Amino acid sequence: MNFVKRAGTSLGARKSKTAALLAIFLVICTLLLGGFLLQAAAARQEADAQRAIGVDVTVRKEGLTPALADRLGGSALVHRYNAEVAVRAGAQGFAPLTSRVPEPGGTAAGKKDKGALAVNGVRDSDMLLPFSYGSTKLTAGRGITPEDAGRDVAVIEQRLADKNRLKVGDTFRIRSADGKRTSAPKIVGIFQDPAQEPTTWVAPNELPGNTLYVPADTAKKLTSGTATVREVVLRIGSPDQARQLHVEAEHLLGKGGFEFHVNDKAYKDQVLPIQRVGTFAGLLVRVIALAGALILGLIVMLQIRERRSEFGVLLAMGEKKWKLMGQHLVEVAAVALPAVAIAALAGSLGGQAAGEAFLSHQDDEPVSATRAPDSGIAPPAVRVEAADVGKVAGIALGMSLVSTVVPGIGILRLHPRSILTDTEWPTPRRRTSNRRHGPRKPIP
Repeated sequence: MNFVKRAGTSLGARKSKTAALLAIFLVICTLLLGGFLLQAAAARQEADAQRAIGVDVTVRKEGLTPALADRLGGSALVHRYNAEVAVRAGAQGFAPLTSRVPEPGGTAAGKKDKGALAVNGVRDSDMLLPFSYGSTKLTAGRGITPEDAGRDVAVIEQRLADKNRLKVGDTFRIRSADGKRTSAPKIVGIFQDPAQEPTTWVAPNELPGNTLYVPADTAKKLTSGTATVREVVLRIGSPDQARQLHVEAEHLLGKGGFEFHVNDKAYKDQVLPIQRVGTFAGLLVRVIALAGALILGLIVMLQIRERRSEFGVLLAMGEKKWKLMGQHLVEVAAVALPAVAIAALAGSLGGQAAGEAFLSHQDDEPVSATRAPDSGIAPPAVRVEAADVGKVAGIALGMSLVSTVVPGIGILRLHPRSILTDTEWPTPRRRTSNRRHGPRKPIP
């Protein structure tokens, strides 16, 4: 009889043991698939976290120009960057906010509103700390984006908008501090700064309500001399890339003479826990694979011992020893494949809930002073893919091979004559005398 057909007949005849082996394989395959799904979900969420959070590097240098900032932001390591150009400007056709406390000594006439506005030229307002951490919020419209380069747009503070009845879509005019250049930006957003007005007199440009944000090109037009960048904030993927970026900054700006600060607190708070989950999932897969191979090896070894008489008959009939091993391998593999299919079905039904339970714990951490409360990371996506099922099937077949071949080495040492003699016709035990002190003396 063909050993493959004989394996099917054997599985059908031994239903209870086949069901027990299927249950063991199902548990092992389910745990393996869960480890792979958790590992893949952690890798996807880690990539999303690196793009959404990343590591912010702040570079400051005396005389840093917008051109140098753009070259530094054009590095392949940088995902996003923001260069800030700060200038003072005057209002034209509307009234800036003034301090409610009179200035000591009075103010010279005609100089009251000159340079009263603090204009910040930015490339990406979402990367500013007050906006990214949520302390400053947009109440209407949107912020400044890289697509606004070359356009006359602005984001103004709520108090300045309320005083002059300005809203999103309106246009207002501002002029440079020397009055020689003007600009007419269109309001695209209104923000609210939580900072309260000082209780003592301050210059108008220091009032929170007189702060507005425009694209960097607009700020450069209002600059009397050469525009300089106060600081450039660059977002990279991980702290490991900060060293490479520092080397590029030295090539571009020269060694020394600039400040280079790395802020990786938010990265450590949210990305490192995800990496630990991925590492745990990888370790779990290895332990399960090793333990599963050992358990299956012991089970197959017990089955071989129980079926010695069957093997003896088959060997006596001229069956090849490698076919006996092949029969066992087919039996174990025939149970492993359905277990993989059932595990894949169970993973597709319950994998998402299990993944969220492992990966969503970092969302419950308290918000720190250096971490944004809304990082924009999507919930973990746990989905069963063909690659993961293929890995589980490969490991299951590998365990079938190892657990069959290693105990099956004993089959190669079997001899049908000795097997049948030991099992069917056991040799009677030799009777021994109960005498302990020599032969009994005859009775006189």
